[in-house]
Amino acid sequence: MKLTVIGAGSTYNPELVEGVLDRRQELPITRLDLMDIDRERLEVVGGLARRMVAARAPDLEVRFLTDREQAIAGADFVLTQIRVGGSAARILDEKIPLSLGVIGQETTGPGGFAKALRTIPVMLSIARDIERLAPRAWLINFTNPSGIITQAVATHSRVRVLGLCNVPINLRYDLARLLETDASRVTLDYFGLNHLSFVRRVFVDGQDVTERVFAAIAQGKDDEERETCQALGLIPNGYLHYYYYRDRVLEKLRSAPRTRGEEVVVVEQELLQQYRDPSLQQKPAALERRGGARYSEAAVSLVAALHRDKQEEHVVNTRNGSACPDLAPEAVMELSCLVGAQGAAPRPVGPLPLAVRGLVQAVKAYEELTIKAGAEGDRTAALQALLAHPLVPSLPVARQLLDELLAAHREYLPQFGA
Repeated sequence: MKLTVIGAGSTYNPELVEGVLDRRQELPITRLDLMDIDRERLEVVGGLARRMVAARAPDLEVRFLTDREQAIAGADFVLTQIRVGGSAARILDEKIPLSLGVIGQETTGPGGFAKALRTIPVMLSIARDIERLAPRAWLINFTNPSGIITQAVATHSRVRVLGLCNVPINLRYDLARLLETDASRVTLDYFGLNHLSFVRRVFVDGQDVTERVFAAIAQGKDDEERETCQALGLIPNGYLHYYYYRDRVLEKLRSAPRTRGEEVVVVEQELLQQYRDPSLQQKPAALERRGGARYSEAAVSLVAALHRDKQEEHVVNTRNGSACPDLAPEAVMELSCLVGAQGAAPRPVGPLPLAVRGLVQAVKAYEELTIKAGAEGDRTAALQALLAHPLVPSLPVARQLLDELLAAHREYLPQFGA
């Protein structure tokens, strides 16, 4: 088996390699191709990866590549974790909206919109390479905004694609801790969109324990979680606070000395310095500060479920099909699915609860307009996307956001012209 990682210069990569090594018994990977356009960064991050492999699985071939076609050719699985424009672009995505009184966050709202515009053409180019060079490969997309990118690939290519996020797996672990049980015993009635998802019911060994969960949350110290659960009758993922506590979050972001992107730059500099240590053969503890907890477990366990036809429960971003009547069959949603060799089969969701139906449908409309704008360079669709997003307050603000974001990221937006 050949596993290819595109964006292997990411500081997350050692965690992914650790997951591959931990599951070597069930994943017969013989070649690991690590590809990135930044050769220097690939050498640093890949160097640690290679030392980790040498210490635990010396028979596993690891290659560093800057040629994407060579990395994709013959792959069984392609994992994507790219950031077009790097951290500098992310910081602009955060700061420009904040300057206009709008939440600036890398995946939610105008920040996620700008990131999607930069990323969609690159991901569609990757998909075309997979179609030619590895047509039976699975593309596992971690690139944010994961739902939008997965939808773009599913809409504009024939590639077998699933989108992945670490929010669902972390939520499952959090609820298991609340219930004082092992996460492997917990399954979730989970639905929504990436970074806009909800848990309706919680099960332990197939037994419905939702009332116990709500009772525990009601006694907990997290005021936002308690209030939101009580209001909705649902357990939201953490990104919902951008919508339900918008003013509070905006004030906090505007008063912060640094954006999250600026904080991450500092953490990554420290991590890269540690990765350069030739004696280091395992991921450092500082990686936990980067975020992305359990990213490796989510990715590698999904690959194992596909490869070994496990018919195992996973939460992934995939086509809705007939799971939810409130969105189109081809709409990509984040859903509890049964995963095996043929892909992900969504569990039936039924009609969305009225309390969140409008929000989910509005954000899905925004996603579809963003994909049209990103794939076609359609400026009208881009403006409509921003206007459709619940975090953008008015048409004048949407126009100014669009002008400033397009100008700031001009070199990464060739589809919109010079």
